[in-house]
Amino acid sequence: MIMKKYISLNNICFYLLCLFALGACTPSASRENFTKGMNSYLAKSGNLCLAKYDWPIDVPPEEFEIGSRNAVQMPVLQKLGLVSVSDISVKAMAGKKAIVTTIKRYQLTDNGKKFYLLRDSSSIAPNGNKILHRGDFCVAKLSLDKIVAWDKPAVVNGREETTVSYTYTVDAAPWLQDADAKRVFPMVDSVVQGARVAQLKERFVLSKDGWVAKD
Repeated sequence: MIMKKYISLNNICFYLLCLFALGACTPSASRENFTKGMNSYLAKSGNLCLAKYDWPIDVPPEEFEIGSRNAVQMPVLQKLGLVSVSDISVKAMAGKKAIVTTIKRYQLTDNGKKFYLLRDSSSIAPNGNKILHRGDFCVAKLSLDKIVAWDKPAVVNGREETTVSYTYTVDAAPWLQDADAKRVFPMVDSVVQGARVAQLKERFVLSKDGWVAKD
């Protein structure tokens, strides 16, 4: 009984020391702690994807006329052997008249399926509604190179937050080196070329598990 009281008193003393030691018992804003949090974040969310969630992807003639994203990108993916294409006839009514339109339907090939990952993500529809997705076509994986800097933490909604700057490495699909792929995916090419040089930023919050990426 005496021993139990002694342990209890020591625990109380320990927690009191934590409270009065200016946060000494919580993870500090340090390179080591941000490195740990960033590695965890990128391991889970470091995939660079193209927002091509659902397949097959149909591209009607009017999209080719205006040069939409899919109209420009899908033929390049076809050239690279990542998708196949077929012509599909679609019937639509214009008043009382039936109009048949031929669209291009793109399907992932066996090689293309290697880049389709099951991952939860979301996007915003034109009406503002949130759309949940269970997969995406992903072409590169980012990992941490090094933590460069971070802002002085500030309390936001009762929790400490900060913005962390870092450089990264990239494990990219080999076909991204194709000239046409670089042309139709300029943002992806920019990220790939920026490996170990370009700085990205991530918002971090101090939680019970330490410093973690906010999103």
